[in-house]
Amino acid sequence: MRGLAFLGDGTIGLVEREIPTAGPGEAVVRTTASLICTSDVHTVAGVLPVPAGRMLGHESVGVVHEIGDGVTSVQVGDRVAVNAVTPDGTCDYCQRGFTSQCGGALGGYRYTAQKDGNLAEYFHVNDADYNLAPIPEGLADEVAVYACDMLSTGFVGAENAHIPLGGTVAVFAQGAVGLSATLGARLLGAGLIIAVEGRPDRAALAKQFGADLVVDPSKGDAAEQIVEITGDGVDSAIEALGSQVTFEGCLRATRAGGTISNLGYHGEGGPTLTIPLDAFGLGMAGKTITTDLCPGGRDRMERLMRLLATGKVDPTPMTTHRFGIADAEEAFAVMRDKRDGVIKPLITY
Repeated sequence: MRGLAFLGDGTIGLVEREIPTAGPGEAVVRTTASLICTSDVHTVAGVLPVPAGRMLGHESVGVVHEIGDGVTSVQVGDRVAVNAVTPDGTCDYCQRGFTSQCGGALGGYRYTAQKDGNLAEYFHVNDADYNLAPIPEGLADEVAVYACDMLSTGFVGAENAHIPLGGTVAVFAQGAVGLSATLGARLLGAGLIIAVEGRPDRAALAKQFGADLVVDPSKGDAAEQIVEITGDGVDSAIEALGSQVTFEGCLRATRAGGTISNLGYHGEGGPTLTIPLDAFGLGMAGKTITTDLCPGGRDRMERLMRLLATGKVDPTPMTTHRFGIADAEEAFAVMRDKRDGVIKPLITY
C-alpha cells in the first residue's frame, strides 16, 4: 500500500508499506477519503517529535477490510469513520470521562504520535468496537470525514466555552477548526457570534457558518473591537489558532466571569504561553480557561454524523482542494505553504 510519511528533517514523501493486519479487538480499514490537517504540518515542522518513516494523517474514512477476534460492532465491507483520537475506553482517564487523555496527557492521540497515521491506502484501528462508527447510508465519505477531527474539535471548543443560551462568543481565527467552532456555537444557541479573521475568503465563510459579525485584526486590536461592540466583552471566547496573540486576545475580549476555551495547537511560538495579569484580574476576575483535544469514540462519531446526515451542518465548503493519493505530496505542500486560499485538502483513493 501507499501512504504519506514523515522522512525526517522537515521532509515528507509517498512510501510503500505492507498492509497492516488486525489483532484481537482490532480492525483494518481500506481508506476512501482523507483530509490533511495543520497538525500534520506542525508535526513535520518538529513540534511533535516522531521518528523518520512514521506515516502522517488522522482524518480518514473507508471500508472495513479485516476484523480481529472479538470485534462485534462492524463487519468486513461496512463503511466506517474513525476519530483522530482512538481511546481504549477502559483506562482510568477514560473511566473519568477524559478519553482524549487516554493513558495520560494527549494519550488518546495515537495516529502519527504513537503509531502510523492513516493518510494511507489502508490503516489500523485499535479497540475497534469503541472507535469505529458506521457511516449512515446516503452520507458521502467526503462529508463524513469531517467528523474525524474538525467537527469534533471545533464543537468541543464551543461545548467547553459554556456559552449561555443567547450569549455572546468570539471565535479567534477562522481556519478549519475555528470555522467548526463557529458552527458549534451556532448549534449551541449563541445569540451573538463574533469571528476574528483578516482573510476575506475566510471571513465570508465564517458568516456562512453562523458568525453575525467579523472583526478584522488588521484594522485594530481585535479584543478592543470586541469590547467596543459588546460594551463589556463576550461571555465566552474560543482560541482556534495556537498563538500568544490570539490567546491573549481571548483573555482581553472576555468579560469577568467568562470562559476562554482553548483549541489551538501551541508549540511553534516557543516553550511558554503567558497570561496578561490585567486581563486576568490578577488571577481574580472569575475567568475560566478550558482546554481539550478532539474527543473520540464511537458514540461521539455517531452523533456528529447524525448532524451531517440530517443536514444540520454542512462543512464541505471548507474543502478547497482535491487530490488523489498519488499527489499527496503536492497536497501537503499546498497546506504547508497556505497556497491558493487553502482550508482543507481532500485526498481520495
